[in-house]
Amino acid sequence: MAADPQAIPQRRADATRNREKILVAARRAFDDPGAGDVSMAEVARRAGVGMATLYRNFPGRRQLLEAVLTDEVGEVCAAAAGINGQTSGGSFAIWTRRFFDFAFARNAIATELIFESGAVQNAFFTNDRARLCAAGLPLLAAAQASGEFRSDLNIGQMLDLIAAVARVRGDADHVRPIAEAALDGLRTQPPTPKRASN
Repeated sequence: MAADPQAIPQRRADATRNREKILVAARRAFDDPGAGDVSMAEVARRAGVGMATLYRNFPGRRQLLEAVLTDEVGEVCAAAAGINGQTSGGSFAIWTRRFFDFAFARNAIATELIFESGAVQNAFFTNDRARLCAAGLPLLAAAQASGEFRSDLNIGQMLDLIAAVARVRGDADHVRPIAEAALDGLRTQPPTPKRASN
């Protein structure tokens, strides 16, 4: 018996919804400080789907982690187009902080994937890095043209620096000021620090 043609788009829509539910649940689970080492079963439970549905969408933990990172890289890239700082340098700084927040939040996932593959230089990381560089390049070019950011480093080098800071051990209160210091080092003239009020 031939399949109902009307049922095929519905199945595809259901599959898309299930995939999105799984990714949302996975992101929330990884963001939960009390969740510990998040298992595939825990992701399925949070998403409200069966294990068969989970594995149909993501055959293994690596594929799920890669999908989470790739989705969030897409969000960071998309954010570059909507930033409107007071200056060109201000816009680049805002986006760079957005990149740092992503890199810091997903450091554990990236570390797990690197450990599994044995190298940072693999196709997955290379492709996502290229997307981030392409998204940030227009912002950096404008910031360099305005004389606010150094011109002796390219977008890849700057993002590598911020990503390296994101791997520093410690909580956000410890690491974020280090990222701000690194960002100031990329400017031609760091902003004047605010004086503490007495």
